[in-house]
Amino acid sequence: MNNLTINAEPYPLEFDPRKIALLIIDMQRDFVEPGGFGEMLGNDVSQLRSTIEPCSRVLAAARAANIPVIHTREGHRPDLADAPPTKLARGGLKVGIGDEGPMGRVLVRGAHGHDIIPELYPVDGEPVVDKPGKGAFYETDLDLILKNRGIETMVVCGVTTEVCVHTTVREANDRGYECVVLADCVGSYFPEFQRVALEMIKAQGGIFGWVSDADSAIDALSQIHKDAT
Repeated sequence: MNNLTINAEPYPLEFDPRKIALLIIDMQRDFVEPGGFGEMLGNDVSQLRSTIEPCSRVLAAARAANIPVIHTREGHRPDLADAPPTKLARGGLKVGIGDEGPMGRVLVRGAHGHDIIPELYPVDGEPVVDKPGKGAFYETDLDLILKNRGIETMVVCGVTTEVCVHTTVREANDRGYECVVLADCVGSYFPEFQRVALEMIKAQGGIFGWVSDADSAIDALSQIHKDAT
């Protein structure tokens, strides 16, 4: 199978269709849904919810193309043994990590709010990587999963752009992976952070990645599906 390209900035990204995966970062109820932890902190979750429809379309195209799909969730063990005391204390929140929130214990594995939203819920065969930090490589088996599947390139969606998405893409870049971040499939509670975070990724000739959009990714994934049938 010949290499394909995704229309992207700062220039088109060439990739091997046998070595590409979709990574969906932290599309969890507590971050994205009204009434969750994110909204409880005073954030406008509509800024994140705008990503759901384009993410859904990209996810459908990835499944049709039969490429690997990997989901991540930020959260901790119920005993919080994997949560640094500094993280638990930061912000001086009245309701913080491990406390009872509007959707169960905040960012605790197994709680309702910790889980992935129904619109993007994993199907059988799609790994879910539970991560204790912002980056999806830190203290997880993501790198092993990618290497076992021969992945070199990742299409990246999820939230939030300037925190977990940025951290993960930077980690991926340092490990030799190529990432294309879909601007309409990643979101921030803060529009200015969204703009600057995307600019940073593609600056200086793509210093640690590419930026594209859902339609461009779907075009490329559809070509994989077409070539395979």
